[in-house]
Amino acid sequence: MKVLIIGDIIGRIGREAVKANLAKTIDYYKIDFVIANGENLAGGFGVTKETAEQMYSIGVDCLTSGNHIWDKKVALKLVNEDPRLLRPQNYPPQYVPGKGAMVYEKGNLKIGVLNIIGRTFMNFYDDPFRCADEQIEKMKHETPLIFVDFHAEATSEKQAMGFYLDGRVTSVTGTHTHVQTADERVLSGGTAYITDVGMAGPVESIIGLNKDEALKRFHSLIPHRFMEVPKGEAVMCGVIVDADNSTGKAKSITRLQLKHTAKSA
Repeated sequence: MKVLIIGDIIGRIGREAVKANLAKTIDYYKIDFVIANGENLAGGFGVTKETAEQMYSIGVDCLTSGNHIWDKKVALKLVNEDPRLLRPQNYPPQYVPGKGAMVYEKGNLKIGVLNIIGRTFMNFYDDPFRCADEQIEKMKHETPLIFVDFHAEATSEKQAMGFYLDGRVTSVTGTHTHVQTADERVLSGGTAYITDVGMAGPVESIIGLNKDEALKRFHSLIPHRFMEVPKGEAVMCGVIVDADNSTGKAKSITRLQLKHTAKSA
């Protein structure tokens, strides 16, 4: 099977880039399942029911997320109502709604998706390595096809997770930093890996946000919570993982960068 994994989708411009490129990508590469990180769907911060539904309507099967999932309060309700929307599994389960691990059925296939978040330069989340162990053991009873979105800041932590899960999952793909890395490969145990998938968002930006506002923040060191998502040319970054249905091992991983001139942000 072939799974398309799209990086963090940033605001309307990112949604438009996905809308412009997704159908033809699915058709050309014969994609069976689509995973996208949706924590920045709504104006660059958070997700709403409307923005999630828009992605489902054009072919996204599952939305993963990260630390920005709660930027819109409606997400507290959405993650309980929508099984296609995942929050990181290693949030404290006794206090946080929703799930971070699901097995989906499409056609005659079962596809496991695990969303976990890193701790290095992040927050005090539960141990993502132990969490991955627990969830993979459960999903293995249903399917060998398991795709992990590791939402983390540090390259070292992402690489550590890739090697830690090598041979036990189909892929470990990093999100969060919004800059696509060029280290895609199939590890020795058969797990596809990339440090960061990248983003679907504006090209002339700093990680998807207005570059002038971001520069001002770096120069002044004054916190600036709200930053705009700029207009202009957009890019949809992603990877395609081709896997063996019976073993769950990855056969290849292909990196994509598809451009689109969006009308608005």
